[in-house]
Amino acid sequence: MEISGNAFSSGISTIQSGQRRVEQAAAEIAGNTVAGPQQPAQTPAVNQVNQAPETSGQNRADLTESLVALRVGQNEAQVGARVVRTADEVLGTLIDTKA
Repeated sequence: MEISGNAFSSGISTIQSGQRRVEQAAAEIAGNTVAGPQQPAQTPAVNQVNQAPETSGQNRADLTESLVALRVGQNEAQVGARVVRTADEVLGTLIDTKA
């Protein structure tokens, strides 16, 4: 009796894909700098360079996308683990039935 490893390999590749997504999102989150709390409005000095408001908004958007990607990667890895577990249970049942 030949048993195909498609379910196992599919589950493993899904786990690996989720792990890569989590690692990439975690690196993006770690590298993202978030602007500190806003200082009260003061008249800036002529030579002072201020951060553009859209840059701060862009950092928050990047952080939000990275957090979503982190959660998607987590869910992807969990689904892959469920596929592997189910394939293992099916294989166990087949072996018990055959014995």
